Amino acid sequence: MPEALSPEFVQEIYRFLIFIAIVVLIVWALFANTIRLTLKLIKKENRLLLPNQVWFLVVPFFNIYWNFEVAKRLSYSLNNEFYDRKIEVEENPAYRAGMIYSFAFLAYYIPFPDFFKILTFIVCVVYFISYWYKINSYRELIIEHNKWLESQDQKHDKHEN
Repeated sequence: MPEALSPEFVQEIYRFLIFIAIVVLIVWALFANTIRLTLKLIKKENRLLLPNQVWFLVVPFFNIYWNFEVAKRLSYSLNNEFYDRKIEVEENPAYRAGMIYSFAFLAYYIPFPDFFKILTFIVCVVYFISYWYKINSYRELIIEHNKWLESQDQKHDKHEN
């Protein structure tokens, strides 16, 4: 076994790490965009977070803190919106999944033994996917409700004429 790694091998490792970093940033950007699109469907008076503020989720290390804020504010915004629309959903929608994801994400960055890091990484990925899925399903629910409202308005307009 050689004492030192070859420069070509080190370059390949750097390329691989850069590739992984770019993929992670793209995934975070797609996740942030889903949240942004969801917030844009929520009435302004029900929002506790501006749609463009979610882009802070793409900023490495700051997103450790911002995940908690987004989980809380998005949940409360969805709760306000569904209350106004009189749609029954769980109280504080997606809050639990968002907070578990946020705590797992935070725990991953704490210098723990490798076994704990692997465990927090798995929990983080599982709840990240779960949280993203819940947000997207609530977004689709709002879109469907908007379509239903439009159809009711059209029926009401036709009935008046």
